[in-house]
Amino acid sequence: MTDLEALDAYSRTVSAVASELTPHVASVRLGNGGGSAVVFDTSGHLLTNAHVVGSSQRGTATYSDGTEAVFRVVGTDPLSDLAVLHAIGDTPKPARMGNADELVVGQLVVAVGSPLGLAGSVTAGVVSALGRSLPTRTGAAGRVIENVIQTDAALNPGNSGGALAESSGKVVGVNTAVAGFGLGLAVPINQTTWRVIETLLTEGRVRRAYLGIVGVPAPLPDDVAERTGQKAGLRVVEVVRGGPAHKAGLRPGDLILTVGRSEVADAQDIQRMLFGEAIGTDLPVTVLRNGAMVDVFTVPAELAAS
Repeated sequence: MTDLEALDAYSRTVSAVASELTPHVASVRLGNGGGSAVVFDTSGHLLTNAHVVGSSQRGTATYSDGTEAVFRVVGTDPLSDLAVLHAIGDTPKPARMGNADELVVGQLVVAVGSPLGLAGSVTAGVVSALGRSLPTRTGAAGRVIENVIQTDAALNPGNSGGALAESSGKVVGVNTAVAGFGLGLAVPINQTTWRVIETLLTEGRVRRAYLGIVGVPAPLPDDVAERTGQKAGLRVVEVVRGGPAHKAGLRPGDLILTVGRSEVADAQDIQRMLFGEAIGTDLPVTVLRNGAMVDVFTVPAELAAS
C-alpha cells in the first residue's frame, strides 16, 4: 500500500464516521455558556457534560441541519461529569453507542462537537492512553473523574459534551475537557456509565459513595501475582485528607488488590461498588504495602451534592 493509498483509507474512515455521527450531535446553549450533546435514545434524550450544564435547567439545542429544539435538564452527576437533557419535539435518531472497555491504545477515534460554537466540527486522532484521572471542575477539592480516555484528537472549548467515536461510528466517549499540550479527555461509555445515565433518567441525580483516592493501574510483583493469581492492581497516588480512605489508613504507594473481596485492576472496578447502597457500610480493602498484604476497613461516605 502506498502512502497516498493509506491516507485515502484513513480519510475515508474519518469521513464515514463524520457523516454518520454529525446528525446525532447538537450544539447546546444554556445561560451564558454552551457546548455539545449527543442524542442517545429514541425518546429525545441527549447526553452531555455536567460542567456544560452547570446550574441551568433549560436551554436550546441546534442540530446539524439547523433545526432547533428547547430542552430541559433531566439530571446531572458532577462526579462522572455527565448530564442528561430532554429535548421537546422531534429529535434525530440516536447515535449508535459502543463500549469503551474494548478500546486499545493507538486506536483511531473521531471527535464531533461544536468547538467555539462551530457546529458539526470533526477532528481525528488516536487513543493516547486509558484509565486516566481528571480533577472535577466543580464541587469540593479532591474529587476526580476516574477512568477517562486520553486522545490527541484536537478538542477546543465547545467540544465538551460532544461525541468521541471509534472507526465503526459507535460512540465510545463524551468529550469532557482540554487538558492542554494537545491532550483531550473523554468520559468513557461503558457499563458504569450506563448505570449513571439510567439513574439520572429515573431520579435526576446519582447518590454516590466515595473513598477519596486517586489511583493508576499497576502490575503486581511476580511473586504476588503467582500467589494470588492476580496480574494487576490499583496503585494509590493520592489520598484525600479527611476522606474515608485517609481515615482507614490507606497511603500513597499502596497497591490495592481487592475491594469488597473483589479483585481490582483499575478505578472502574472500585467505581462499580460506590453507588448509594455502599454509603456507611464496611468495605474491606486489601493492599500490598512494603511487600506485605494489609487489610483495612473503609466506610464509604456520601458524596455531597455540588
